Amino acid sequence: MKQKKGLLPCGVLCACSLATGGALAGDVAKVFDEVSVTATRETRATGEVPQAIAVVGKETLADKKMFNVKEALQEVPGVLVDSKNGGFDARLIIRGAGLKAAFGIREIQVLRDGVPLSDPDSFTRLDFVDTQDIERIEIAKGPGNLFAAGSAGGAIQIISKSVFDNRANNLKIGAGTSGTQNYHLRVGGMVDDRQALALTVTRREMDNDWRFWNRFDTTQASLKHGLQINESDVIESEISYAESNMQLPGAVDETLFQTFKRTGKQNGTPEAWKHSGRYSKVWFLNSRLEMRRGDFTFKPRLYYNTWYHYHPVTGLINETESWVSNLGVDIEGNYRHAGGTLVAGVTARRERAPDSRKYEYRDVATAGGRIVATRSDARGRLAEIDDATTLLTGVYVQESWRPNERWIVDAGLRYDVVDFDDNNRQFRKYDYASGRYVAGAGSTQISKTFHLPAPKIAASYRLQPGLNIFAMAAQAGQIPSFSEVSTNPALEAPVARNYELGLKARADNWSIDASAYVNPVSKDIVQQSNGGVTTYLNAGKTDKKGFEFAGRYALDKHWEIGGYYSHTRYRYTEFSEPVRVGAATVNQQRAGNALPFVPRHQYGVFAGWRQGGWRARLSANTWGEYWMDSANTQKYEGWEWIANASIGYQLNQHSLTLNADNLFNQRYAAEAKKDTTGRVTYTVGAPRALMLTYRYDFR
Repeated sequence: MKQKKGLLPCGVLCACSLATGGALAGDVAKVFDEVSVTATRETRATGEVPQAIAVVGKETLADKKMFNVKEALQEVPGVLVDSKNGGFDARLIIRGAGLKAAFGIREIQVLRDGVPLSDPDSFTRLDFVDTQDIERIEIAKGPGNLFAAGSAGGAIQIISKSVFDNRANNLKIGAGTSGTQNYHLRVGGMVDDRQALALTVTRREMDNDWRFWNRFDTTQASLKHGLQINESDVIESEISYAESNMQLPGAVDETLFQTFKRTGKQNGTPEAWKHSGRYSKVWFLNSRLEMRRGDFTFKPRLYYNTWYHYHPVTGLINETESWVSNLGVDIEGNYRHAGGTLVAGVTARRERAPDSRKYEYRDVATAGGRIVATRSDARGRLAEIDDATTLLTGVYVQESWRPNERWIVDAGLRYDVVDFDDNNRQFRKYDYASGRYVAGAGSTQISKTFHLPAPKIAASYRLQPGLNIFAMAAQAGQIPSFSEVSTNPALEAPVARNYELGLKARADNWSIDASAYVNPVSKDIVQQSNGGVTTYLNAGKTDKKGFEFAGRYALDKHWEIGGYYSHTRYRYTEFSEPVRVGAATVNQQRAGNALPFVPRHQYGVFAGWRQGGWRARLSANTWGEYWMDSANTQKYEGWEWIANASIGYQLNQHSLTLNADNLFNQRYAAEAKKDTTGRVTYTVGAPRALMLTYRYDFR
């Protein structure tokens, strides 16, 4: 696939010239800047944060149907995101971190209103996030922020709608193609002069009848309470419940992929495991107190979630017979002094999974004793019982020093300790070589401790009003997820470093963010697939270099345009990959090879228009070609200019919005990969989806 490389450097140079010219003219940043709290744990305009961050604001989210966080994040450079289902699941990668995740989100800390949604081992599920209750999303990329405990990829913080905001009250009804339905109600208000309550109920579902085994539905409800104790103290609490059911379709081979490209239908999968899915119930409680006493602010957070799931995957069915519990606390203090701000705190999270079980599939078809297909997702014979505990404890401190009005210097440190303790009894297991269930390994125990120091030094310098340059150096240790440690107890924690230079420009009608980074990683964990067997290995060393650019420009009061670009060069510098050759395993050198799946070029553009009650938005995104395997034997061409559009009209309290994803119905692979046996598989991307939404705002 040919890349339009020649235009990109010119565009970047022109944009930087525009930034300098605007700043010299004295255009102080007012309109085209957002506020961030994720990178530094203090409220600060994004233009003054010495780190690559992005904020997807309220107006941008209003133009999207928000069935999945993919819709909000897919136009952020350096962020690769897609969904296999279209429901709550998301494959999320930030600057290469998260690449090894077969499902869920790993290596990236995800928070909601300052409360971690990630487990202590950095694994994140999004089944209990109500995407209809999002005010804005902040993305802090790579090592270097105080929220990201043991996460080399950075942090994503979801800010929900405030319990004190009556403007968020609304009724929403939506329907679309592939049996898509959305029902959302948010009602709330002040109970008295100091107390507020807000009730949110959401129901989302998709039949996805263009593909076999791809239905999704979720029902969510939450109750928020806010109490203004006095003029300087406030406490906010929330309790929520979510019940989600998601079928996960299998990948396809070359023949079925070509059939999909011709017909737009995926009628099945050649994989034996045809009934994968995740069916979950989650309770989530949290309480956040903020007390101000002069220059000191005290911010304790207490949170708890407990969940059950039935999770058929390759070979076995997972079920949490006793609900998993996750209890956490974060105690933060913020002191504003004459020279800047000091932030410090302690955190602790404990996850307890006391009776996790695995079962054989009950209904299977066999040929020659080998399982060739599942007939249902019903559980059969008990295969394994697991009792696991994960404990994360940490401390953090950061001084934000302002020696004068031009400089901001952030110097900080996180230090986290993660303890794994697992007792396992395996009665039966699925043997990939023979394709059948065989006797298990018996009783095993794993105890591991990881120490993860994460220092950071960064500085921002204001060249002119609205124009800042920044530099940073940071390190983060990456917690291996529990599932990775259980498959390979010898895993070590990767260490990622980040060296970055950047420029940020803000003005009344435009903004620019540009940065270049070098991200060497030692003991990086990579996923290896060998004939269906997934294992995790420390890769030795990888070297990640990249450049990112994002810009927005308001042509007038009606029109806004913008775009983004990411260039990457991610390579193994030390990696010996074990490959099965006949009955033997041979180590193959991959040093110098590019990491799979990550495209060299990622870019997109958008245009937005508003006039009177009308609004419209059109965006188009490109994901360039990439290697399908660590051996670099085959490339996938990627996809070009997949367009998403919306048009809406608002009259008083009523609004109507039509969304079209994949507007021109391109047929492509969301992921293409090749395992060490040479087997090629594709996860197909969703075809065109239309949805019409009516919204009534209570005022």
